[in-house]
Amino acid sequence: MNNKTRILPALLAMGMIYTGSASAVILHNQNVTPDVIFGSGNLNGSFTTDRANGVELGLRGKLRHNASGAPENTFNSNGDGTFSFAAGVAPTQAFPTAVWSFEWSINSNYDATSGYMLDGLTYALGIDSDPTQGTSFSILDVINGINPGTGSVFWDHSTGNNSTTAATDSIAADAASYASLINTNNVAQNSWKAHWFLAGFDPTVDGTYDFYLAAFDGGTQLARTDIQIIVGQGGAAVPEPVTLLLLSTGLIGVGYAKKRLKS
Repeated sequence: MNNKTRILPALLAMGMIYTGSASAVILHNQNVTPDVIFGSGNLNGSFTTDRANGVELGLRGKLRHNASGAPENTFNSNGDGTFSFAAGVAPTQAFPTAVWSFEWSINSNYDATSGYMLDGLTYALGIDSDPTQGTSFSILDVINGINPGTGSVFWDHSTGNNSTTAATDSIAADAASYASLINTNNVAQNSWKAHWFLAGFDPTVDGTYDFYLAAFDGGTQLARTDIQIIVGQGGAAVPEPVTLLLLSTGLIGVGYAKKRLKS
């Protein structure tokens, strides 16, 4: 992944204080556990995952609208946590729908060692709105947080356990049933389009968009995975801040002056 600026302090807006962190081992082009369960016909694979402390998190990009406007199991993974897609408005769709979507998977007890149900942890999904190689994150707790679309803690995730398939997943009908599902299940997944969450998103602009998904027990980060969606030729480089340039120039000058004094 290229060296984009991470805005970690933004997590503080969610009231998360770090008292520890997981040592992430990020793996690419992985299957998630137990399978992809959000609708029949969606294949597993191409996820960038972190599995730590009994928690598995996965992210991937997907071709949501092909030349006919239909979804297909094309993920365009570059094998390093980046996914590449063409810029432009999706065929048969209206602006600002892109050809790509991003998909996420949470399993709070993937190996039956953590004991967590979904609502036993808090989560941060960071969605980058800056098409340059800088970042500007919107952050959602996709399990316990308020859904901007419903105004309540009620999401349409596919939920289940380590035996669930796409034919047996559960989707809540209301806030009460959603609360019950996340209290009794350890798997949640969804497939989302960028413009649903990013005001001002323009799919025709070449860009580089960062996404991360992290899970926390209190203030301790248990697992985290990151991907980038590269659109067209990718985002423009971010100029080095002038203050840093002046500082580095000044330090060079100080070093040169010391050298002259010693000579």
